[in-house]
Amino acid sequence: MGLLRTILIILLVYYGLKILSRIFAPFMVRYMSKKMEERFGGQFQQRHNKSEPKHKEGETVIDKMPKSDTSTNKNVGEYIDYEEID
Repeated sequence: MGLLRTILIILLVYYGLKILSRIFAPFMVRYMSKKMEERFGGQFQQRHNKSEPKHKEGETVIDKMPKSDTSTNKNVGEYIDYEEID
């Protein structure tokens, strides 16, 4: 009798949660979407306010210059092409 009662309780809890999730899921999704919209909107506003253009429209701007101190060693030697003999 105990096993039957346990199985019945598990089934009731399962179907109860299933019904409640169908009722409350739209509210939870709507709430979460509003929160995400607020968070992303706030990040966009912060970035938009920071990056005010300091140059005229149409002007070419280079933010980072490549490092020019990357030189190769010319005293390495000569490359010799060879074939392996089996």
